[in-house]
Amino acid sequence: MSAALVTSLVLILLPTLCFSQSDADSLLKFKKSLTNGDSKLKNWLPNSSPCRKKWLGVVCHGETIIGLRLSNLGLTGSIDVGALTKLRGLRTISLVKNAFTGLIPEFNKLGALKAIYLSNNQFSGEIPNTYFRSMRSLKKLWLNDNKFTGHIPFSLMNLSHLMELHLEGNQFSGEIPELKFPAVLKSLDLSGNKLEGDIPECYSKFNASVFGGNVGLCGKQLTKQCVHHPPLHKPHSHSKASIIIISATLVVVVFFFIVGIASVVQDDDDDDLRSLSCSKETLRSVYAQPCPTRQTSYLSCLSFMIKLGSKKVNNKNEMNDFVMVNEEKGAFGLYDLMKADAEVLENGQLGSTYKAVLWTGLAVVVKRIEEMNKLGKDEFGIEMKRIGELKHPNVMTPLAFNFRREEKLIVSEYMPHGSLLHALHGDRGLFHARLNWQNRLKIIKGIVEGLGYIHTQLATYDVPHGNLKTSNVLLTETYDPLLTDYGFHPFVNSDAVAKKLFAYKSPECLQNQQHISPKSDVYCLGIVILEIMTGKYPSQYQNIGNGGIDIVQWVQSSILENCVEELIDHEILTSGPASINQMITIIQIGIDCTKSNPDQRLSLNEAISKIQEID
Repeated sequence: MSAALVTSLVLILLPTLCFSQSDADSLLKFKKSLTNGDSKLKNWLPNSSPCRKKWLGVVCHGETIIGLRLSNLGLTGSIDVGALTKLRGLRTISLVKNAFTGLIPEFNKLGALKAIYLSNNQFSGEIPNTYFRSMRSLKKLWLNDNKFTGHIPFSLMNLSHLMELHLEGNQFSGEIPELKFPAVLKSLDLSGNKLEGDIPECYSKFNASVFGGNVGLCGKQLTKQCVHHPPLHKPHSHSKASIIIISATLVVVVFFFIVGIASVVQDDDDDDLRSLSCSKETLRSVYAQPCPTRQTSYLSCLSFMIKLGSKKVNNKNEMNDFVMVNEEKGAFGLYDLMKADAEVLENGQLGSTYKAVLWTGLAVVVKRIEEMNKLGKDEFGIEMKRIGELKHPNVMTPLAFNFRREEKLIVSEYMPHGSLLHALHGDRGLFHARLNWQNRLKIIKGIVEGLGYIHTQLATYDVPHGNLKTSNVLLTETYDPLLTDYGFHPFVNSDAVAKKLFAYKSPECLQNQQHISPKSDVYCLGIVILEIMTGKYPSQYQNIGNGGIDIVQWVQSSILENCVEELIDHEILTSGPASINQMITIIQIGIDCTKSNPDQRLSLNEAISKIQEID
């Protein structure tokens, strides 16, 4: 090789070699700032390539360092942010579950950062109001479970790309700042701090658990009205009298209103309608209670009567068309149901749902569906009895149904622990805290086993389940999942079905106008798996713009950025032993189930087989 050619090659390669060595030197300088860096980062050695030698916690894209994932290593000491400024490709820093103390490091000097994870350390002190002003690319910030104090920085709430913000478990105080870009923020937790005052309207899409543990907060999410005290002055005597008169008048009006309604209910000449009213025993027990409880109990009872039975029936046969399809919990009739104490649970896509407690003590759920007129009475009865014969530990079998032309009632057993949706995104109580890796894997396995059984038993249906999502997965006390709201596709009116069943949100139905198929259930399964593993609420459940995160797009983009581990819900990582490799495998199965082209998706049997292989 000629000297000229050698010289040319050296000149071409020299910038790359120098830049690579510069990155290594920067990381070694950062390591030196840690008190236990030598013992914890043993393969960070001079004269070696961080990317080629796969230094612990260093994430690369080719020869470019894009992330540091130094989680759960017990690291201590100071953090030399100045050394990290030399890493021009650095986009993610994760120092979760270490032992760092002191003020927040000056990561705001790294203006190109997209994600910062500092959860479960001992960082403390106030964060300056202007700290995040230069961090315009920041998308994810996790500072939870530290000891930060002071106000939440206003500059943080002005970031235009902020998607995830977790500040729970600190000692932040003062009011919550307004969000400048509320539509962008998808994941938020401010619980367990010392925040106070009104919750701004821009946070209305987040539920109560996001704000829990802040005794000074008030707002509609917490069902706690904010009291704005007027200037203190001694009220005039006539003001007191006015208040008393107005209060007394309201009490009298409400009393006669309730008595009037009760009279209408009791005096109705229609025997069938009268039988649907709240029973006299119920009303007596209601009026024996203190006033606030009395009002709630009476109105819930009255609401149940009105919702389910106030419409005049066309003939008595319709009232008698109450059919038991599963008597494992005992037999009961429609009148037993109508006389039960009841409460409204939710108004879902398919209809309203109620809880009723029968005189036997059995608690049941009544789903009232209006869009089920596709089949006639006999055909409907045949299919419901077919579904009533299903027996599987992960499938909730209905108990009874009532056929009426205007609406159908489907009765199932009530599960006190609620749905998987509530466990993942609802109140962070003891039940949520136990959603560790072992229980989430158990839930996923139970879901696919139940879904496989439904696909076998209802194989003649175009889409055997049709409505698989976490709100339709109930949990037992031992974290066994029970699938509900399945098999409705043959019943629901064709003109309304696309708005009602989640399977119609699959890409082949939304984008390509293809017919629904069993592969649509596989897509729904993939969404559920990704939701369980990431802890994120999928926007696929909602209409466009109504909250949540496009979980498929988000997962795919994170994989392209080689950030797979960052997809895993931090609740899993902090709740006990967990296998990262197994979790990544599950996430990959979820991705393979949600491919846009149904022909490229896993079959249900392939998904079941892959999941069952994970111990």
